[in-house]
Amino acid sequence: MTQLVKRAYKYRFTPTPGQAEELARTFGCVRLVYNMALQERSRAYAADGRKISYAQTSAMLTAWKRTPELAFLGEVSSVPLQQALRHLQAGFANFFAKRTGYPTFKSRKRSRASAEYTRSAFRWRDGALTLAKMDGPLNVRWSRPLPEGADPSTVTVSRDAAGRWFVSILVEEKIAPLPPAKRTVGVDAGITTLATLSTGEKVVRPRYERRDRRRLAKAQQALSRKVKGSKNRDKARLRVARVHARIADRRRDFLHKLTTRLVRENQTVVIEDLTVRNMLKNRSLARAISDTSWRQMRGMLEYKAEWYGRELVVVDRWFPSSKLCSGCGTRQDAMPLGVRSWQCACGAVHDRDVNAARNILAAGLAER
Repeated sequence: MTQLVKRAYKYRFTPTPGQAEELARTFGCVRLVYNMALQERSRAYAADGRKISYAQTSAMLTAWKRTPELAFLGEVSSVPLQQALRHLQAGFANFFAKRTGYPTFKSRKRSRASAEYTRSAFRWRDGALTLAKMDGPLNVRWSRPLPEGADPSTVTVSRDAAGRWFVSILVEEKIAPLPPAKRTVGVDAGITTLATLSTGEKVVRPRYERRDRRRLAKAQQALSRKVKGSKNRDKARLRVARVHARIADRRRDFLHKLTTRLVRENQTVVIEDLTVRNMLKNRSLARAISDTSWRQMRGMLEYKAEWYGRELVVVDRWFPSSKLCSGCGTRQDAMPLGVRSWQCACGAVHDRDVNAARNILAAGLAER
């Protein structure tokens, strides 16, 4: 059955000097308003346990605009500023529901520069997108078409550390489920092998970070030699950011292709519930674990399975998938990481990763 989902389409664009200046000013105001509202809410809660609502922070924003020191807040579109307050409200709601940590302040250097516009702050007409306070439409590189008859509800403009400009357009789209598939698959995540399937297939980790490690090290060394606050340091920092962006883009593209194939070919996909944050504490493996992006792969599988009518099953993280014999079910007392193949008392010879993937599949099917 066709379902209506909200889907974001992301494109690169090249702003004019005037648009770049306006957006940079908007980014700064969004960050300032978010941080000031967070400070006020934290102060009120620490002083007398009083919670400040979104409506109260919105009234604060109006008062700030009337002061001589913050009058410049009225020079940019008010919608991105209001959206920043809504995002802060959502952050506190998640914190009090114990779904995430306490909201943190946005840093000029470390936070992604972005601004969110709702329908009242942009115009979408004849394939041209014009934001509030802009003198003309954005020069967007339409790398893929929007759905026919798309009516954008939200537009998010951002600039990454590499200096690239992006616009993310949120639309409602009808997505038809894929035809039913007869296959099911278990996926064992690894470091050397990104994913081992219960079919016996092994997807080797591309190691994009290692391929560009020399280029990254050279750029970082050049950055370390530059004087802080100089223009040459800004240029060197940009070169480092571009190497990181290249690695992230290639990794994301590979994961999209892998997860799309898994969802298309299988009716049920079973994976492990990995605690990546705890695993990153292992200094010897932290770099390799970060390069695998297991959490990102799981996120892609989750929304693609929901879109296309597939089932994603997550097996408990404590399930001993590597210690069980997938043939007879006998559990081994120990299974060191150095053991890549082993033989069970029943006579079955197992590849460690393939055996784990088969056990994950069996456990996932049993939980349904």
